[in-house]
Amino acid sequence: MAVEIPAIIKPSRLRARGGLLGECLAEFLGTFVLISFGCGVVAMAVAALPGSGRAATPTTIFLASGDWLLITWGWAFAVVFGVYVGGGVSGAHLNPAVTLAMAVRRGFSWAKVVPFWFSQVVGALTGAALVYLVYHQAIHAYDAVSPAPKVNGHTNATFSIFATFPAPYFHGGIWGPLIDQIVGTAFLLMLIAAVIDMRNQAVKANLGPLVVGFVVAAIGMSYGANAGYAINPARDFGPRLFTYAAGWNSLAFPGSVSGSFSAYWWIPIVGPLIGGVVGILVYDLFIGDVLLVRAELQELPEPGRTRPVVETDEE
Repeated sequence: MAVEIPAIIKPSRLRARGGLLGECLAEFLGTFVLISFGCGVVAMAVAALPGSGRAATPTTIFLASGDWLLITWGWAFAVVFGVYVGGGVSGAHLNPAVTLAMAVRRGFSWAKVVPFWFSQVVGALTGAALVYLVYHQAIHAYDAVSPAPKVNGHTNATFSIFATFPAPYFHGGIWGPLIDQIVGTAFLLMLIAAVIDMRNQAVKANLGPLVVGFVVAAIGMSYGANAGYAINPARDFGPRLFTYAAGWNSLAFPGSVSGSFSAYWWIPIVGPLIGGVVGILVYDLFIGDVLLVRAELQELPEPGRTRPVVETDEE
């Protein structure tokens, strides 16, 4: 038996929050939660666990697949709870690529696109600031003992807590990481479209956010190592802005490591924006439009009739 629980406090009289402002606040808070838990789990793996004596050495990270699984599942849970926080108000895009794809193929208002993007980036930046506030001692301890090259006292390893960069085997090339981001985000939007499509095998009982989290985990496990699977411009750009202000300098902007890669910052922005549109177009081409046509055919009256037949039990 359902029981109605009254609100603990009265809602604010700022009625403007019932419209676009409220949706932007939901996008901000949802993205804040996403980054707080997502970057938080990377901070655990990179700095906190080694620095607290729970690894072989103070700089031991990524010696086994278990380290990567910690991060992929951490980001999955981050997505789940971020979507649960903001979903009832804004739909919880939490990702400019999702917002753009929904505007292109799902009727989302183009007037809301830029406000949503701004809210997502600011939420991501704020989440990164919180992670730094909690873990700055661990981060500085790691950087202090690491023999790796440093920029303003910081290593690329601690930068990876907040933003992404390409694997060494790309040798600084652009196309490999760009294609990786397009493919990863295309899968993200394709699968999100499937999860929320009520004409398909849609997830019910409010479990959609959980399944979307599984999607992010799957992408991280299958495509994560190439370039850190940003698959979200706000997820990368917001924390990147913070790290630049916090002293990582050229590691953040233009996103360069001498001898490895340079001017990388734009790839986790452009790649996901392209990939998101590609993903939802592919879904609609192969699945969505087929389901729509089938639904329309089922609604057509029988040949020769102008309206459906109404049957009764009367004789």
